[in-house]
Amino acid sequence: MVREGLLRQLEGDPLWDMIVVGGGATGLGTAVEAASRGYRTLLLEQADFTAGTSSRSTKLIHGGVRYLQQGNVSLVLEALRERGLLIRNAPQLVHNLSFVVPLYDWWEGPFYGVGLKLYDLLAGRLGLGPSRLLSREETLRHIPTVEPAGLKGGVRYHDGQFDDARLGITLARTLIDLGGVPLNYLQVTGIFGENGIVAGVEAHDLESGSSYRVRGRVVINAAGPFVDGVRRLADPHAPALIAPSQGVHLVLDGAFLPGDSAIMVPHTDDGRVLFAVPWHGRTVVGTTDTVVPAAVMEPRPLPEEIAFLLSHAARYLTRHPGPEDVLSVFAGIRPLVRGGTDHTASLSRDHTLLVDGTGLVTIAGGKWTTYRRMGEDAVTAAAAVAGLEERPSVTGSLRLHGWYEDADPADPWQVYGSDAAELARLVEEHPAWGEPLHPRLPCRGAEVIRGVRAEGARTVADILARRTRALLLDARASMEAAPAVAALMAAELGRDAAWQAAQVAEYRTLAVGYLP
Repeated sequence: MVREGLLRQLEGDPLWDMIVVGGGATGLGTAVEAASRGYRTLLLEQADFTAGTSSRSTKLIHGGVRYLQQGNVSLVLEALRERGLLIRNAPQLVHNLSFVVPLYDWWEGPFYGVGLKLYDLLAGRLGLGPSRLLSREETLRHIPTVEPAGLKGGVRYHDGQFDDARLGITLARTLIDLGGVPLNYLQVTGIFGENGIVAGVEAHDLESGSSYRVRGRVVINAAGPFVDGVRRLADPHAPALIAPSQGVHLVLDGAFLPGDSAIMVPHTDDGRVLFAVPWHGRTVVGTTDTVVPAAVMEPRPLPEEIAFLLSHAARYLTRHPGPEDVLSVFAGIRPLVRGGTDHTASLSRDHTLLVDGTGLVTIAGGKWTTYRRMGEDAVTAAAAVAGLEERPSVTGSLRLHGWYEDADPADPWQVYGSDAAELARLVEEHPAWGEPLHPRLPCRGAEVIRGVRAEGARTVADILARRTRALLLDARASMEAAPAVAALMAAELGRDAAWQAAQVAEYRTLAVGYLP
């Protein structure tokens, strides 16, 4: 994924079948869907791929137990089907994880047990394993650090876990495999039309300062929390579609949740589900639900959100975490579609598809689990708007780039799938690249090199926040690793010492916001 080569494909005034605006889960999924149908596809992202909400999820591919509680059976059915397809299409990135609901009241066993049996039934042949009631002793065996006082037992069920940013990079690589063009740091600054119909976009390269006027038969707005801003480029009076809500997660040491299972608490004080999930040797605790006035690229967790998560974790864990135990805290903006309530915890993750009078196609809402279905719906509508030949979707059985069936979730390089062999070759050629970037981080120099050469990484943050997950795994350690990453990148990109110093300073400013 050499950015300069991809940029050259914008020269000569080409006409694209579909231009997708947004490089998060929805945009990448939509672009892969379009390219897989044979449409000439361009994707433009204003920052890095998955730099926003799509790298800040709870790391779950799930049907949504909360939506079952709300009675939204159709959404749960769709999500469970998509969960099953994604585990088949990207086994190197998505795996089965068992969850335990700890029970402290006599009525909870029958109540949650029946609900999760319905969850199994809805999953059908794509299910990951049957749910079952656990005794007190079995519950403690699966989650040894759960609070034992008053514990009656538990209910065990199964869902999917993944690495969100790595799935995004995999989708970008898949798009290239299919002949599409994904470009990061190319910000759409305008949408132009002909005879009142959208005919393309104006874009600004944030690296070089160059500007482009790119023509497309149809433009798909898949900008996640920022879809309203894109809509207003075509129609300044477009009403707001998104009701932004902030979700915050804490990352703790893995010792807080040893064992083979995650914890799910069905109802917290703000009405959300609480998860404590083992991930890359750490424990991720989340999430909050806080209404925010507007979407921003780098939302910051509020002190009361951190306190909320710490207090709820202390209720269910024998080891009570404090601020000093937090390795990283991250916030993301949910692109929830506005409904008839101001309480965003009750808003659905159903997606919405709009075609404006200008012909701009907007796909909004949804979640990572349903990204493929969202792309399918968006491309079908966009093809009709553009008058393109109808072609069936094939992504339900499309193996994503690097597909590798025998991936081991305990292997830190398993997220690369079959591409892990390339990392091994780099280490063989340069043994120093096999050394850890930091004693407290699992990432190595070879991942930096590959991130630049094959995955479109342009900044230190691209590497430490998304190509590896160092920023989330240990923000302080990632700050200490930043100079080594900058030096490796500078050698690959032909940058000087001033660039390295600026990158390290910029990254450290970013990473400070991930500390409580």
